[in-house]
Amino acid sequence: MQTDKKILIIGGGPAGLAATYDLAKRKIPVTCFEADSVVGGISRTVNYNGFRFDIGGHRFFSKILAVNNLWFEILGKEFLKRPRLSRIFYNGKFFYYPLQPSNALLGLGIICSLRILASYCRARLFPSNDEQTFEQWVTNRFGAELYNVFFKTYTEKVWGIPCSEIRAEWAAQRIKGLSLWTAVVNAFFKPQKTVKTLINEFNYPRFGPGQMYETMADKAEALGGTVELNHRVIAVEHDGSRVTVVRVKNAAGESLIGGTDFISTMPITELVLAMRPVAPPEVIEAARSLRYRSLLTINLLLNRPEQLPDTWIYVHDPSVKMGRVQFLANWSPHMVPNQQYSSLGLEYFCWQGDELWQTKDEELFDMGTMEIEWLGLASPKDIFDGFVVRMPKCYPVYDEAYLGHINKIKNYLKIFKNLQLCGRYGLFKYNNMDHSILTALCAVENILGANHDVWSINADDEYHEERKS
Repeated sequence: MQTDKKILIIGGGPAGLAATYDLAKRKIPVTCFEADSVVGGISRTVNYNGFRFDIGGHRFFSKILAVNNLWFEILGKEFLKRPRLSRIFYNGKFFYYPLQPSNALLGLGIICSLRILASYCRARLFPSNDEQTFEQWVTNRFGAELYNVFFKTYTEKVWGIPCSEIRAEWAAQRIKGLSLWTAVVNAFFKPQKTVKTLINEFNYPRFGPGQMYETMADKAEALGGTVELNHRVIAVEHDGSRVTVVRVKNAAGESLIGGTDFISTMPITELVLAMRPVAPPEVIEAARSLRYRSLLTINLLLNRPEQLPDTWIYVHDPSVKMGRVQFLANWSPHMVPNQQYSSLGLEYFCWQGDELWQTKDEELFDMGTMEIEWLGLASPKDIFDGFVVRMPKCYPVYDEAYLGHINKIKNYLKIFKNLQLCGRYGLFKYNNMDHSILTALCAVENILGANHDVWSINADDEYHEERKS
């Protein structure tokens, strides 16, 4: 029992709650401050008239034993084993992903398929020595032809910048271990190891990912921890080497709350700007130069059973703004009131405050209805209701300058010996949910005397895309 510790955690997403629960289990006093009225961050589940919607799609799949153990400890039998079927919509046709050669050949045609094969062989024989951008990284592994067909349009929808301006680190994290050859081998033979991008089943909470983190918060409080909703940390005060107190704002006003150790999962950009005394000018400039891409979802309720088997479809068609479609009843049958209904989550990637972000909800509903009809996925007559969710700062943008900015911030924040960073927002890393949780568990151990480098998690980890079968 650690009676001399008092831990304050900023943010009630997966990482913040994992740290809160872990500390509460250890009987260490801990309080988690969440600015929103619900926990889970982007991994929340929205309940709308009995229809549940996942914001972005969250598979619970990991090789990390500690994370798997935590997930099953929280939900147990509420975890469902779900089949994964993903397809790509391109050029008016649907392509299975993972790759099925016959489907790809018929969809692309002999001529295009031969061009892809020739381009792939050329890339493998004469790879580019310069591999700093997403475009270069993918082209070296798939060839220029397949890059243009299946990577360029969707990726630029997600990030809002050309692939030639996206750092290769993002590709290395998200699709490491996958190549055209790997995909073909997986299509024809049982592989010796499974690429994570190609898994065909995953775990999923009965009532969506929000169930995991709502239950985690409840169990943390039952163990003695505290989770404060609608409490926004607006300032982090320090003496030059240690954080001393945080200034928290809620409906009752503002208050200063002190602790011995602090864990931050808030966006690292906001953390820097919240430091008091203020950070050096060059660090503030670096924080203001980092960007997060935001997510807007148009959620449609349908008065018909689900007719497709997909969990999601990637939309590579440049004629629509939509990036991806979630079929919520296929993630879990409990995401809809009963099987006579279905629902669609349409994902749009944007910048917070841009034209799409500020479009009125009724106009977005009409646009989503029109685009889903254009794709042939639903008829407007089946759609009887819908709503819009705007989630700011979802995806850290790995542009050409981000590495220099993040290094300045890291060098500044490391002087605070009792401040730990973790999570996607807190570390400015486009990692998966399990890696976010692992950084939180490591942050807790650091407070107790360990010396984990949380920044290295999900950097050169072979697991990220591959696991032993």
